[in-house]
Amino acid sequence: MSFALPPEQTGAAAWYGPTLAGGDEWQMRLAATDITEIESATKALTAREADIAVIAARDFPLPTLAPKLKARVRDEVLNGRGFLLIRGLPVERWSVREAATAYFGIGAHLGSARSQNGKGHVLGHVQDLGLDVQDPNVRIYQTNARQTFHTDSCDVVGLLCLKTARSGGLSALVSSTTIFNEMRRRRPDLLKLLFEPIATDRRGEVPEGQKPYFEIPVFNWHQGFLTAIYQRQYINSAQRFPDAPRLTPAHIEALDLFDALADDPTLNLFMEFKPGDVQLVHNHTLLHDRTDFVDWPEPERRRHLLRLWLAASHARPLPELFAQRYGSVTIGDRGGIIVRGTRLQAPLTAD
Repeated sequence: MSFALPPEQTGAAAWYGPTLAGGDEWQMRLAATDITEIESATKALTAREADIAVIAARDFPLPTLAPKLKARVRDEVLNGRGFLLIRGLPVERWSVREAATAYFGIGAHLGSARSQNGKGHVLGHVQDLGLDVQDPNVRIYQTNARQTFHTDSCDVVGLLCLKTARSGGLSALVSSTTIFNEMRRRRPDLLKLLFEPIATDRRGEVPEGQKPYFEIPVFNWHQGFLTAIYQRQYINSAQRFPDAPRLTPAHIEALDLFDALADDPTLNLFMEFKPGDVQLVHNHTLLHDRTDFVDWPEPERRRHLLRLWLAASHARPLPELFAQRYGSVTIGDRGGIIVRGTRLQAPLTAD
């Protein structure tokens, strides 16, 4: 029996960038009362140098902000357009510890923080560490190169901007739902290939008992939900493993069309981060990217973002094969990278 494609997708997740550019419906400006709640909770924890990695929602009371924020994340991020930009955190007057504590505390109300690498970092630092982007064991966020459109291994990825680059480093988003619709209209034959398992490189961070790559289709249709998982560079580099399934010319054509659509300015949306901005992105319906950048020569001025990977309690069901990458598909307790010896921690510097 031949595979039948899911129907064309409708709803808020199937957006086109130009229709959202310049709008404010996807922005949430924090009020003075919100900041007061955040700083009160932060001060209590930083005063005793609390372990950031174990902060739970009960440790970080946000009596009026938390209900508002959770409702917007549920309605707009998980079940709507797929992203939200929160503005106004006063990071310019905070130390790195205060910013990390505040950010992690806010995130604790939205989901369970997941390990972002084999070291167990539940709080990530997105900075250029001067590493070689061509090294197959280097993660691209550790360089100043363009990332290209991709997903992360969690339900929701959050980025807090502490400092911006001298130039570049714009954030870009595109709807994987819209890419699906466009491929369905233009080349359904190629789209069908993206529902077949494809090898994606783990870049040296291999869980016990697993292959150095996982095999999950780019698109998955499960219980009425269309979900995407994608990182083209890591798909390409998985071909270094002799036992990985080979990419055929047709697969490459399908992936090239996917990339071309993601890069199409009639589909994607760019935004400029300002210090104090928090971007929340739904990995299952959006891909995110970052343009390359030129940083400041002074270390204290260089581009610096804090990142969270969150397992959301109101997330969608995922097919069992996602357990290859997510460890589990249990809602609220899935995602991240765990290898032998991983210990969860929230470092205050990148390494």
